[in-house]
Amino acid sequence: MKTTKIFASFLFAAVLSAPAMASFESPVTDKPVRKAVTYTIVPQKSTLAWHGKKVTGEHNGTVDINKGNLVFDGTKLTGGMIEIDMKSVKDLDLKDAGYNKKLTTHLMSDDFFNAEKFPVSTLKITKVTPKGGTNYEVTGDLTIRGKTNPVVFPATVTLDGGSATTSAKIVIDRSKYDVKFGSKSFFENIGDKMIYDEFDLTVNLVSTK
Repeated sequence: MKTTKIFASFLFAAVLSAPAMASFESPVTDKPVRKAVTYTIVPQKSTLAWHGKKVTGEHNGTVDINKGNLVFDGTKLTGGMIEIDMKSVKDLDLKDAGYNKKLTTHLMSDDFFNAEKFPVSTLKITKVTPKGGTNYEVTGDLTIRGKTNPVVFPATVTLDGGSATTSAKIVIDRSKYDVKFGSKSFFENIGDKMIYDEFDLTVNLVSTK
């Protein structure tokens, strides 16, 4: 009888002490720290397409990527950068070879992007806000002609195994980068020779681990 009482007392004490012991031995566990993973942009599989308008028409073309990367925390985009080759500007709408060359040469001159002095432009991601699913709002520092300004744009990023596909459309105000030719921001009474300050850059990237 005495043995039974001792065992019951011990069992009761063990039950009472169990939560305290669990609390002591299992404090709030930190979540596992995930290592940032960098995906390298594949220039040959990626495209940057530009589209500019003027009062009397419009032009569109491409420009090449030198290199770049995107950084992920798990499946979420967190950063990255793109380096753009400004000497690779191409026009796609002018079929006449002479006019085509005249336009691209002009775009790479000091009137526009001065590719000789500023052969690269860069976009460095500074902030990424998830918008649900594969959608993001991206903030970055865009550098053209040695001048840097912030840009904000929507992007879609999809991960598939060891690769990532990214699409975005960035509206760029060239007047912020001293691209003055034909700009009403710098020249008044320019009339129908005006070229609009804003142009679009459509981004499609393929990157791999």
